[in-house]
Amino acid sequence: MTQTAAIIGGGVIGGGWAARFLLMGWDVRVFDPDPEAQRKIGEVLENARRSLPGLSDVALPAEGRLTYHATISEAVDGAGWIQESVPERLELKRKVFQTLQAHCRPDAIIGSSTSGFKPSELQGCASRPAQIVVTHPFNPVYLLPLVELVPSAQNAPELVERAKGVLTGIGMYPLHVRAEIDAHIADRFLEAVWREALWLINDGIATTEEIDNAIRYGFGIRWAQMGLFETYRVAGGEAGMKHFIAQFGPCLSWPWTKLMDVPDLTDALVDKIAGQSDAQSGMYSIRDLERIRDNNLVSMMRALKAQDWGAGKLLNAQDKRMPVAEGDHAGLITTVARAVPLDWTDYNGHMNEARYLHAFGDATDRFMELVGCDADYIAGGSSFFTAETHIRHIDEVTAGTRIRVDTQCLMGEGKKMHLFHKMFDGRRLLATGEHMLIHVSLDTRKASLPGPAVTEKLGAIAAAHARLPRPEGVGRAVGVK
Repeated sequence: MTQTAAIIGGGVIGGGWAARFLLMGWDVRVFDPDPEAQRKIGEVLENARRSLPGLSDVALPAEGRLTYHATISEAVDGAGWIQESVPERLELKRKVFQTLQAHCRPDAIIGSSTSGFKPSELQGCASRPAQIVVTHPFNPVYLLPLVELVPSAQNAPELVERAKGVLTGIGMYPLHVRAEIDAHIADRFLEAVWREALWLINDGIATTEEIDNAIRYGFGIRWAQMGLFETYRVAGGEAGMKHFIAQFGPCLSWPWTKLMDVPDLTDALVDKIAGQSDAQSGMYSIRDLERIRDNNLVSMMRALKAQDWGAGKLLNAQDKRMPVAEGDHAGLITTVARAVPLDWTDYNGHMNEARYLHAFGDATDRFMELVGCDADYIAGGSSFFTAETHIRHIDEVTAGTRIRVDTQCLMGEGKKMHLFHKMFDGRRLLATGEHMLIHVSLDTRKASLPGPAVTEKLGAIAAAHARLPRPEGVGRAVGVK
């Protein structure tokens, strides 16, 4: 059964929440009085559809249904999760919560995107305070997994666990903040860095670009995969964290920073910061910068995914939670269903030719699993090796395209397995891949007969597929006219 989320406030954060829920299969109902809300959310969705599905190596759920509503009461009708993302004014948020609770389900979870208010402050005028928690995300919400989940003493443990389940289910990492504190956890770090950066600019020591370069070329990359304390543990060498603290601890008493002081944000300082920022990035539109940001985030997170580390480990876990469709194997077998990630595209803006082989290789691996040539079988000393491949590139494929590979087994007898893959976008044929594989002994590295179980499964599928029409293009070579 499709679940429903209501998004109250459709700005940058609300739009990101809408995209995250929608692309994870939820129906989404939006309320935002801004007459430009549909356009703005539509642009956020366009970026999300291009980037989020490419973080996954399996198919995401079918996209939910997006609707816009003129009133809060309409938007929250039937919603099991309500996400408030209105401006950071406590009186406004409390008024919104009062309206929400007059119309929403009593068992719905109401999450607030607030970056600074404590949940007990938000619950102050609520009729059902136990229904409201802080769920503070990070921009872009549709890509970054972190969400700070902050309850108060009013919230039952059962509701907190339900909230964790929902957030995990849409691919996020709920960081349970166990004590209420202004600005939660992550924004307190950001505030410290922001204060120091303002002083560096105010005192003429660095420009906005130089500060950004210090972060993105240095510690920012380390933090992206290990965070603060694990990074410093490594910096301590073989002696570890105690050595690091002993070596650098005395610096804490030195006047290196001005964390407890902030320069006055005079017109001159604001103009200085804005001017430097324009010089640094003014040649790009905001939408250009968003796409550059998304390209970089997806590429970095997919690299971490290959190492099963940091945010990449979360993505791998999410892939495993996605159900894999199983067929009866009498017809064509869907062996790949996924989106084309941003890092699969080339200088022409479409999928690099090597990635067609990547996708067809994944299809072959999946087919091998289906006939019993899985990890345990291979660990036992046998496998299939590809002897010959022919790929036809029929139509263009771009980032974000949801591709499907259907596989037909043309032969499965003796030592040979002959496969024909078709890649589709919906009903549009994109490419075909024909592959001849030979079963081998991993001990001798020579051709050998498969084990009885593999022989039986492969033969059964080959016999069933022999009744299917022979696909166009079988046996083709590069044509020269």
